Amino acid sequence: MQNLSQYSKIYKHNKSILFRFIWYAINIIVFKSYMFPFSNIKIILLKLFGAKVGKGIIIKPCVNIKYPWMLVIGDNVWIGEDVWFDNLGLITIGSNVCISQGAYLLTGNHNYKEEKFDLIVKNIVLDDGVWICAKAIVCPGITMNKNSILTAGSVLSLNTEEGCIYKGNPAQYYKKRY
Repeated sequence: MQNLSQYSKIYKHNKSILFRFIWYAINIIVFKSYMFPFSNIKIILLKLFGAKVGKGIIIKPCVNIKYPWMLVIGDNVWIGEDVWFDNLGLITIGSNVCISQGAYLLTGNHNYKEEKFDLIVKNIVLDDGVWICAKAIVCPGITMNKNSILTAGSVLSLNTEEGCIYKGNPAQYYKKRY
């Protein structure tokens, strides 16, 4: 059983509290809002806060990005409404990737086997041509290989094979994409 009084925050921030506070405010006002539907402004802000961003990016309203300095986005990427990048670890997104509305990319979790409930952080990689469908969840440490698909509402806790479709909770191989 976990004893949360023994929990010690292992995650170390590599940015000052003022830098993070400014980002949190921008995230709320610009990214998590319907008031700023313009991708170009969002891309400029992401770059100012350390994200590496390619060309032809579409970012819909109400996207939540925890730490832009832990985000790499390739070319021609679509990010749908209500997507959440919970990126304590690095999220690397290839080119021609579609992340549909309500998808959740999670890089942090807790060690349920330890009484201290320690934080575990693992990176996520989405290769070129990946599609994460609406309301799907990608768990920490996952690599989605080229042209793979995670269907709507699925929870992915294993790496995908190239050009394959995964569905369900937990997501399992379904069939080849082509």
